[in-house]
Amino acid sequence: MVAVLRRLALASVVANVAIVVSGGAVRLTDSGLGCPTWPRCTDDSYTTTAEMGIHGAIEFGNRLFTYVVGFVALAAFVAAWRRRPRVRRQVLLAGAVLLGIPLQGVIGGITVLTDLNPWVVGLHFLASIAMIAVAYALWRTTDAPAAPAPVPRPMRLLGWVVAAVSAAVLVVGTWVTGSGPHSGDHGAARNGLDPETISQIHADLVFLLIGLTVAGWLALRATGPRVAARAALVLLAVELGQGLIGFVQYFTDLPVLLVGAHMLGACLVWLATLSVLWALHPAPRPEVTPAPAPREEVSAAHVSG
Repeated sequence: MVAVLRRLALASVVANVAIVVSGGAVRLTDSGLGCPTWPRCTDDSYTTTAEMGIHGAIEFGNRLFTYVVGFVALAAFVAAWRRRPRVRRQVLLAGAVLLGIPLQGVIGGITVLTDLNPWVVGLHFLASIAMIAVAYALWRTTDAPAAPAPVPRPMRLLGWVVAAVSAAVLVVGTWVTGSGPHSGDHGAARNGLDPETISQIHADLVFLLIGLTVAGWLALRATGPRVAARAALVLLAVELGQGLIGFVQYFTDLPVLLVGAHMLGACLVWLATLSVLWALHPAPRPEVTPAPAPREEVSAAHVSG
């Protein structure tokens, strides 16, 4: 059951990243109001209709994918519950992922009912980022037990700083999106921020994040465990790739394919950040207690004694 839970937890991470990408496809194809109401697709139907055209199909497809994400989360929760011995932390994390999906659905519904208000759209993305973090934590709790290598306290603090700056990059990134041209629908409002100014702030935070990551990698190579140094190097590589996509898309007037790739890259940066944080703060391994012996074996042992 542990192996099953590990595979399902990883599938949950992938599914939560995939729904971010599918949601991006909805926005980038101007299909955000393809289903103009919620929870129905139209006033008279829960499903898309021929009259809604391709935009209705894209938006409704994204809604259907939520059920896929939910099914995976439910399966992971059942696996965590049925594991013997049961690990409380895994049950709680799996339950949090499962409960987060309907909450995400409600936020998605609010985005439709508010005609794609850019602040609500940004909240919808950030809620997905939180879901990815919880799903990732569930997956990492299924790692094979290993003695954690000692990490100097300054390195652990630096890890939290990197995570905080990474989160800030994502938050400000939603403000950049809310000020840009890809609103999800031609009539959707923008947040009113100056695109050039907020993009510069976003870029400054990215430079700060890269600088902190370089510093962390160099310090970990000298003082920290190898696994943490490797995780920092992977984060740096992902950041550089994501930064390249960001600059190219900015100077090429935001082509939809690059914007979609940038959304995927944002999820990958976040996952790489979580990997560094986990390497620096390994969770305590649960103590595995042996299952009670079957009653027949106990009786036989008593008689032989």
